[in-house]
Parts: sequence; C-alpha cells; structure tokens
Amino acid sequence: MPKPISMDLRERVAAFVEEGHSRRAAAAHFKVSVSFVVNLVRAYRTTGRLAPKPRGGRRHAKLDPHREFLLDRVAEKEDITMPELASDLEQAVGVRADPASLSRWLIRNGYRFKKNPGGQRTRSSRRPASARRMDKRAAAKDAA
Repeated sequence: MPKPISMDLRERVAAFVEEGHSRRAAAAHFKVSVSFVVNLVRAYRTTGRLAPKPRGGRRHAKLDPHREFLLDRVAEKEDITMPELASDLEQAVGVRADPASLSRWLIRNGYRFKKNPGGQRTRSSRRPASARRMDKRAAAKDAA
C-alpha cells in the first residue's frame, strides 16, 4: 500500500486551489492525480482538515459492546441461525448486523461450527438420521 502524500504538499495543493486555480491545474502544477486534488479539496471544505485518513490497524468491531447479549443468546439457543441472531440483536439492542459478520465475530470469539471426524456436519440429537443412511444400516444388518 502506498504511503500517504506529505502534509506539506497537501497544504500547498489546497492553498493553490483556494487562490482560485482549478483542480486540474493544481494536479498538473504539482504533478499529482486529479482525483487526489478533488478528494483533498472536498475533504478540506467539509472537515477543515488536510491530514490523511488513518491506515491499517485493527478496526473496532461494532459487535464487541454487545458481547454479553450475543453469547447469552447463543448459550440460550445453541442451534440458533445467524439470521435469527441478527434479528434478535436488532430487536433487543437496535444494532443491525449482517449474518455473515455475526458468524465471523462468533468464530473470532471461540465458537466453531462442529463437525465430526469425517468432516460432515453433526446433527442435533432431535433429528433422525437420513433415510439413505438408515437404508444402508438396514442392508448391512440384513447381510450380516
């Protein structure tokens, strides 16, 4: 990722445009892209700042403040789906979250989707085995 343009150049470009020159003229004069000048002047006029936006680092997750609610809800209903959890979060707390972001958040916090040694999804104890699997078991018992 390229480094941000220096504050000195940012100040000179903004001053050049504020003197009445066009953005394209400023871009040609300082040998920078037109989009840089347009975005810089727009940001300067709306916020009054020329500093570049922060780069990299860990972003603050919007779900962290609701950690207790989410973990309680998952403990309460272990087979909850991500759309259900998103709906509950929006109704109870008023925070909208995409089901995929909830899933990633749960994985980061130690909750994994259980699979058996064969790599297949595990079934809850309430669901019977599939008909195909039951046929194979019946055929194996008959053959024995």
